[in-house]
Amino acid sequence: MDLLIVRHAIAAERNPKRWPDDRARPLTPEGALRARRAAAGLKRIADRPARLLTSPLLRARQTAEILAECAGWPEALECAALAPGASPEAVLKGLRAGPREPIAIVGHQPGLGQLIAHCLPGEVHPQAFELKKFGAALLSFEGIPRAGGARLRWLLAPGVLRAVR
Repeated sequence: MDLLIVRHAIAAERNPKRWPDDRARPLTPEGALRARRAAAGLKRIADRPARLLTSPLLRARQTAEILAECAGWPEALECAALAPGASPEAVLKGLRAGPREPIAIVGHQPGLGQLIAHCLPGEVHPQAFELKKFGAALLSFEGIPRAGGARLRWLLAPGVLRAVR
């Protein structure tokens, strides 16, 4: 099974006065524009996933909407295990519950980097992978998604995705 991991696009700066609930912090107009360009590049290099799961936070949901619109991915389903602070094992448990088909997820740092490290074999430091905003990675699992059971096929910065023609 392939797992495509995408970090949400550039969001507005934290501002407790403007967004008392950080879960409601949106993408910036520039972040959305860059995400559209990167999504077009991602469409060229990655197969369309059968399912798209997203963190329930607004900025991740908006990023998933851009992927659906610009890359032709399916409409996203919210997944609480992709919210900040959730464990990598919670994400894997959710993936194991569904069919063995290509899945894409949209979430947050440092959780996504920790998930990548958790999925790779050997001793990988949980902070070894820092995805930039709208950075993406592709993991492949032999069989069920499990800790240490994946191979990292690629990890790309958003600038690389925007440059794909």
